[in-house]
Amino acid sequence: RSLRQLSTLSTVRGLHKPALDVLDQPNPEETVTSSFGRFIQRVQPRHLSPVVLQRSKRMVLDSIGVGLLGSTTEVFELALQHCQHMYAPDDISFVYGRSGTKLSPTLAALVNGVAVHSMDFDDTWHPATHPSGAVLPALLAICDMFPKNSKPSGLDLLMAFNIGIEIQGRLMRFSNEAHNIPK
Repeated sequence: RSLRQLSTLSTVRGLHKPALDVLDQPNPEETVTSSFGRFIQRVQPRHLSPVVLQRSKRMVLDSIGVGLLGSTTEVFELALQHCQHMYAPDDISFVYGRSGTKLSPTLAALVNGVAVHSMDFDDTWHPATHPSGAVLPALLAICDMFPKNSKPSGLDLLMAFNIGIEIQGRLMRFSNEAHNIPK
């Protein structure tokens, strides 16, 4: 499609200026993807200040606590029952609040995310995202995929968690709600 067609589509779909600016660049998909890739590749543990590390630990603990509480809700139970009926050959990832219950990493991330979001007590990033409830269940499911003798360290988990939160924030800047984000 030409930029003119994309611009017309953007009016219909409600894309805002930062998204249009990316579309105006020579190869927008490559530009956005490569910028995220460069960011992820360059982040080092030294970039996480003591304050960021402390807050991240609190966010992780809070998210797990909210997820455990959420594992008692009806919506969680419905999601779990649905996912247990789906075939997945790799049931290796734990489910919040269900000792011994395992699902595939993808389904466990989904169900655990539902648990965190179901109580609506999870953290928020103004205006419209709850980052830990999306990022942490996915990371924990990925950690379950590693062999027992090579699990990521706590610092590795916090690095990945912070990168996930940052990427989510950057993606949010492209949303229709971006004009509500305080500067």
